[in-house]
Amino acid sequence: MRFLRRLPALAAAALLACTGLAATPAAAQDTGAAAAPGFKAPFPCGQRWTYSHHSAEVRRALDFVRSDGGATAGAPVLASAAGTATRHSQPSGAGNYVSVDHGGGWTTYYFHLAAFSVPSGASVAQGQQIGTTGSTGNSSGAHIHYEQLLNGVGQNIVIDGAALPYPGSYHQAHLTSTNGCGGGGGTPFDTWGSGVNVRADARLNAPVVTTLAGPTAVRVVCQKQGDTVNAEGYTNNWWSKLRDQNGFVSNIYISHPDAKLPGVPNC
Repeated sequence: MRFLRRLPALAAAALLACTGLAATPAAAQDTGAAAAPGFKAPFPCGQRWTYSHHSAEVRRALDFVRSDGGATAGAPVLASAAGTATRHSQPSGAGNYVSVDHGGGWTTYYFHLAAFSVPSGASVAQGQQIGTTGSTGNSSGAHIHYEQLLNGVGQNIVIDGAALPYPGSYHQAHLTSTNGCGGGGGTPFDTWGSGVNVRADARLNAPVVTTLAGPTAVRVVCQKQGDTVNAEGYTNNWWSKLRDQNGFVSNIYISHPDAKLPGVPNC
């Protein structure tokens, strides 16, 4: 699955030079990487995305699309680290995009946004939404084109302190975000009932990860719609992803009156 329509290498380099986005020589990779901020994934806590790198890229970019069943288009794009955001528009290339200056020569880029969520010059926190995922510019499908640069030179991407691989196609590697999870990682709730199954996905036929023997204190990192569950006179199709159990449970079994939990982001 190749979402980006690639420009010939010379044309791409000329286009980027016109907009101040210089091409990166391969020999410049990883210079000064030890001084990098603690970058996190550019999408919300608990979401799982797959990614790939194409040889026609002029810098060490990775393209991300969702692999957890959620929609890529319209998904929040988050700042990987704190910094100063600047909005840009390049209709024939990067489309609507945001650069975040993190200081110390470090910058991240987020291309092809459907919409901006911050004004130019805004100070943003790590995990703050800066836009929504789209397909503007030279793109043929919604995705996050993401880059980490040091002094204008593209670096091999590091998330949560670990260097990511550079697969040539999607679904060979996946990344689950810890960005915006909060200090404790997720919102605390209690469950009720006994023998409650926690599943690998928000589906009744998904594998059982574990079973909650009785009422349990849990941390919910995100929620999404899935199979409709009927139990104890209630009906609900919202499911919560539990941080510590690393799986989903129907919101019916979360001790809260609302079908969709307040203050919990969508997966």
